Amino acid sequence: MRPAPEEVRTVVCAGTGVIGGGWVAYFLSRGFRVVGWDPGSGAEDRLRHLVDAAWPALTELGLADGADRANLVYEPDLPAACAQADFVQESAPEDLDLKRRLLADIDAATPEGVVISSSTSGYAMTDMQTECTHPGRTVVGHPFNPPYLIPLVEVVGGKLTDPDTVAWTSEFFRLAGKSVIAMDHEVPGFIANRLQEALWREALHMVAAGEATVEQIDLSITDGPGLRWPVHGPMLTFHLAGGQGGMAHMLDHFGPSLLSPWTRLEAAELTPELRDAVVAGCDREAGDRTIDDLVAERDRGVIAVLRALGRA
Repeated sequence: MRPAPEEVRTVVCAGTGVIGGGWVAYFLSRGFRVVGWDPGSGAEDRLRHLVDAAWPALTELGLADGADRANLVYEPDLPAACAQADFVQESAPEDLDLKRRLLADIDAATPEGVVISSSTSGYAMTDMQTECTHPGRTVVGHPFNPPYLIPLVEVVGGKLTDPDTVAWTSEFFRLAGKSVIAMDHEVPGFIANRLQEALWREALHMVAAGEATVEQIDLSITDGPGLRWPVHGPMLTFHLAGGQGGMAHMLDHFGPSLLSPWTRLEAAELTPELRDAVVAGCDREAGDRTIDDLVAERDRGVIAVLRALGRA
């Protein structure tokens, strides 16, 4: 039987890489018992390293009652892990055939009614649930990196997903402290990734054309519109651009400029030269800072923004 969202005690995280490990850290910080599973060699050591690295930030944000890294159990056998689940979060690599097989295996081993959520960043649940015996309990719970800090989760079911599963999952994530978008329809790439992808493609075009450097592109966001986006998203930002007339005035006044050839939404060809230019630019921007240094810097910054906005 499916527990009520508030009755979940044990979360199984199937796949414990960057995203799955981030989920492990987050659920531990919320006081859950977490069972981690991953078939990769050395996965347990990598997982515990990730949790330890995330714990200072989670501690600073505030741990739930009972939160303890000792509540992490690593289980190398998938059926044994899933048998313990009140909720499952799958975070395997983005390979459709792999996702289909793994979700079917999880479905076969997980107690009746328990929700199985996927962290996929692009696949539709309709395409992933095809081999499941009980597809009605499968749903997408799409997080953002790092899942232990970024609040948003996009929840959407597939054609065979029960509506109650979407509602249950949305409520579970809300009770676990997440900001939830319960999507009405499957959309390729979901919502936030579609918007991220447009910005990413435009940035690659500008680097490829020699129009802007990696450093200039990042600064244009961090010291430009990025400062507004934690407060108002792109729609309300442009609503304010219309002054007292709001979005209506903005569209009436600036509408013709939408036809200006400012953007090139087709994907830029990822040539070796473009790849090297982007990688070199990131290396220059990082300077002497290691990946761990940058993660800590990012985490401190996100916490500061969340606190400044009264969200933490």
